[in-house]
Amino acid sequence: MKILVHTCCAPCLIAPYQKLIEAGHNVSALWYNPNIHPLLEYQKRRDTLRDFAANRGFELLEYDEYGLHQFLQNTIDKIDQRCEYCYQSRLEKVAQLASEKGFDAFSSTLLYSRYQKHERIIEIARQMSSKYQVDFYYEDWRQLWQEGIRLSKEAAMYRQQYCGCIFSEEDRYREQIRRN
Repeated sequence: MKILVHTCCAPCLIAPYQKLIEAGHNVSALWYNPNIHPLLEYQKRRDTLRDFAANRGFELLEYDEYGLHQFLQNTIDKIDQRCEYCYQSRLEKVAQLASEKGFDAFSSTLLYSRYQKHERIIEIARQMSSKYQVDFYYEDWRQLWQEGIRLSKEAAMYRQQYCGCIFSEEDRYREQIRRN
C-alpha cells in the first residue's frame, strides 16, 4: 500500500516508519506543521526530517509554511482548544494531498504520541477520509513510544522537548521557570 504519513518530526516517525516498511508498505512523508513555534524550533524539526528522509531514501513532500500568524489567528481566542485546529488543519492537508497525488491511504505521526488526543485524531482523520475519498490508515503506534525514543537517540536525531506550539512550550517549561 502506498501511504502518505503526515509527520510532525522525525523522532515521531522513525518507529512507525520502520513498522510500515517491514509490513511491505511504500511510505512517503508530509511536512506540514504551521503550528510549530518558534521559528528556530520549526527549522530544527524540518531539517531533522529532511535528513531522515534522505538517509532512508523515502519521498518527503514539504509544505514549508511557517504559520505563526495563521496559527495565532485561529487559536488566540480559544487557546485551550488549539489542538483541535492543529489536528484539523494538518489532517486535512495530508488527506487532500494523498487524494490528489494518488496515494492509497494517509496517516499521521500524531497517532504515535502518548500526549495527543488519540480518539479525536481518529475522528477527524475519518472525516477527512470521507471528504477527500482516500483511505485513512489507522494503527495505534503509541506502543512504539519507547522504541521510537531509542531509535531516534541511536540516530542522534534532534529531539524536541514539547509538542510544537508556543503554548505547549510554555506548558512544558512553566514549572521549570517557576523554580528558577
